[in-house]
Amino acid sequence: MDLPEQAAAQADVAPAPTVLFMNDTGELPLDTRRVLVQLLSGPSLEGRRHPKLWPVLLRDETVVQRRLHDLFLDLVIDRDLQVAFTRQVDAGDLDIPILLRRAQLTFIDSVLVLFLRQRLTQAEAHGDRAVVARDEMVENLVLYERAASTDRAGFTKRISASIEKMKKHNILQKIRASEDRFEISPTLKLLFTAEEIVALTALYDAMAAGESPELERQPLDDGEDEE
Repeated sequence: MDLPEQAAAQADVAPAPTVLFMNDTGELPLDTRRVLVQLLSGPSLEGRRHPKLWPVLLRDETVVQRRLHDLFLDLVIDRDLQVAFTRQVDAGDLDIPILLRRAQLTFIDSVLVLFLRQRLTQAEAHGDRAVVARDEMVENLVLYERAASTDRAGFTKRISASIEKMKKHNILQKIRASEDRFEISPTLKLLFTAEEIVALTALYDAMAAGESPELERQPLDDGEDEE
């Protein structure tokens, strides 16, 4: 085969499956890149919400973990819950750039998280989906109005802001055809360990003392600053 024929033959060869666009130097196939993007954009990748990406994550877990480590991020996977998300690696004294920011939970946020975590645990024990209505959340939070604030209008506004925060971070996922009913994401079970739940429960004691503490917890956002 002479050179012109060889060049023509090479032109007919399909590009490698990892070459997805002009001048693409990436090494991963399209579906694996989609997994990485979902994990980085956050807040989680879930088997139920992302049925096409979940098996890809399990298949390529090692390479995905390797790419995340390049960004000083760790991959957390719960195969039973079919939930995965990223968290900042523990680098000890090493000075590393921080890609994920930690969200400050207000007093009301903390009480709501504890309530949602308890509902999630109860639902899982019965094999049910963890569904909660807005009225139920408000009713639970109103019990602590005196400990958090004496301003009814301001307290109501803080309740709404807390619920919106949980929606923003997909802790609460809106149920279709319903304006005020939500499913509690199983991610909540992984974001807050049993030890942290014990710490949150201590808020009840703080309420009795009239305190309104703020606790720093796992990153809930996707890298944006909290308002």
